[in-house]
Amino acid sequence: MIRILFAVVVLVLTMPGACLAQSAPSAGDGAVFLVAHPAFRDLDYRQSVLVVTAMPNGGHVGVIVNRPTRRSLTSLFPEHEPSKRVVDPVFYGGPFSRGALVALVRSEATPGEGSVPVMHNLYLSFRANTIDKVIEQMPNDARYYVGYVGWRPGELKGEIDRGLWSVHPASLDAVFRKDTDGLWEELIVQSRRIQAQRPPLPRYASLE
Repeated sequence: MIRILFAVVVLVLTMPGACLAQSAPSAGDGAVFLVAHPAFRDLDYRQSVLVVTAMPNGGHVGVIVNRPTRRSLTSLFPEHEPSKRVVDPVFYGGPFSRGALVALVRSEATPGEGSVPVMHNLYLSFRANTIDKVIEQMPNDARYYVGYVGWRPGELKGEIDRGLWSVHPASLDAVFRKDTDGLWEELIVQSRRIQAQRPPLPRYASLE
């Protein structure tokens, strides 16, 4: 089996969340996309799109889905033969545990221990032995990330309230699309269109 120098991720965070409203997902809602505000200048998150799900304790976890690296999985693990079958590059998932490999796995059932349900037929896997099995048995039904993003209970709500993120429904097709370069721009345009279509606040006659 592949030996991954792997910080064991303690799953103190998520379970699904989704909505069009500007609010953090709650456990059981389904996943959402978080789209970074154009003024968000942090290099880790600038023009980023994250798929995020909520944990039962009120925290959240996710990965950046539009930041492919120039590295292949086999370049990281050259002696692991199954890694050579992975077509997509490794993605940068976020600044938490940058030395860890995590995987978004398309599967009708949980791929194994240490996997969190994100949405229907999608799991976020943290355990090295589970990711080993995915690479060996279904290498291209997953996307692989170095690092991830996590929030303690209440943190994500505060960031959304401050306007750092807009919230969109997540889709499996968008998570796994081949070219993610234009995803952030598309969702920014979509969110501006939604805002423009909102009805204006009613005007009330003066009471004077």
